[in-house]
Amino acid sequence: MKKFTEIHGNSIVGVFTKKDRKEGILMFNFLNSESLWIGTDMKKFKWLLGMLVLALMPMLQSCDDDDGYSIGDFSWDWATVRTTGGGGYYLVGDRWGIIDPVATSIPWFKPVDGERVVSFFNPLADMSDEKGVQVKMEGIQEVLTKEVEEMTAENEEEFGNDPILIYQGDMWLGGKFLNIIFRQNLPRSEKHRISLVENKIATEPGEPETPETLSIGEDGYVHLELRYNTYDDVTDYWGWGRVSYNLEKFYPTPKEGETTMKGFKVTINSEENGEGVVVVLDLEHPVGVPEKAKDVHATSVIR
Repeated sequence: MKKFTEIHGNSIVGVFTKKDRKEGILMFNFLNSESLWIGTDMKKFKWLLGMLVLALMPMLQSCDDDDGYSIGDFSWDWATVRTTGGGGYYLVGDRWGIIDPVATSIPWFKPVDGERVVSFFNPLADMSDEKGVQVKMEGIQEVLTKEVEEMTAENEEEFGNDPILIYQGDMWLGGKFLNIIFRQNLPRSEKHRISLVENKIATEPGEPETPETLSIGEDGYVHLELRYNTYDDVTDYWGWGRVSYNLEKFYPTPKEGETTMKGFKVTINSEENGEGVVVVLDLEHPVGVPEKAKDVHATSVIR
């Protein structure tokens, strides 16, 4: 007994005998909502199926844009906010370059120029100058953003020098900022202070303090210290912290031309390895943004 197949759209919904259907296949033409009868000859069926696939290809391809981005493709970056007035802004990402929010899911975000953030977005299209990407913003988390401070004999106590726990790779350069994620022994009440300082204290008795002019060490590195002050307020409950320090003043300007600066050396009092640990950050061999940097949700108990 000859059998027939009924297709609606692209779904086979049943097999029927000649007794149930006149000879042919009922195919629903979803383009004009008409019904079309076609023969059950296998060659004809394959040919029609091929035509249907070819007709659908442009519709399927339209889901992706010319830059290879798709709705639902999400990415992230640490970035610096740049305001344009009237509540407008764009981001300068450490990895993506210019991030231009042409659409947003967070219209309530209030941009602060120069603030560091962790941004989450859906890339839509590359910018014409290939220096960035147009995106739909999906989320923004603020990062504590600070300047490098000068430490003298008079204010050294304010900065403290308590141990801090920073895992390897969790300190990196990006966007002319020093970026750090760290583990924090949470306080009961008083916010801990974390500071990046230039040590201006004289190394020898009777010597004047280091001049205010910025200088590069004989080894080609700018020497800084990370200072942490718990104010003796800890609980043995641990959380994550994150901070970015603006290093732009240390970078040469175009007028200054080439520089001998190789990078930065940051001295820390390590929770694991003790005082005097030096982290070397080379300009020519930068450490990339660690993958876990997108997942660190900082506490609000640091300043």
